[in-house]
Amino acid sequence: MTHRLSLPETKDKIGIYEALLPQVESLFQGEPDLIANMVNLVAVLKEAFQHLWIGFYLVKNDELVLGPFQGSLACTRIGFGKGVCGSSWKNMKTIIVPDVDKFPGHIACSSESKSEIVVPGIRKGRVSFVLDIDSHLLNTFDATDARYLGLLVDHLLKYSES
Repeated sequence: MTHRLSLPETKDKIGIYEALLPQVESLFQGEPDLIANMVNLVAVLKEAFQHLWIGFYLVKNDELVLGPFQGSLACTRIGFGKGVCGSSWKNMKTIIVPDVDKFPGHIACSSESKSEIVVPGIRKGRVSFVLDIDSHLLNTFDATDARYLGLLVDHLLKYSES
């Protein structure tokens, strides 16, 4: 099935997210493969927002392992509680970092990254993966991003098998 992303002309992030939600849900319906759905979600978010780096890290044993992403080369493995991604995994919560240089223990995969948001995907009380988004600008992410990215991750979990 061919899908075409339809983005509103607005620069308002709520309007963009609201337009994306039903399209992503439609994209995921009938596709149970987690990786396939992750790849498409990364592509949708990259096209919609043009952030520096967007991708997933999957929990494998005692570390996060790089999954589907778009952007420059990335760190391949991240330890539990390490950096923003590992902290999100450990604390089982979304973390917004307005300035990555001020985050203790930040793992700098790219010197261009200035702000970051990480959203955990929690299934059956355990983090299965984290969605990591980096921006080349300071203060890019806020509660609006946390809310809507959380909803998109919920869609991913709802339609995808582990």
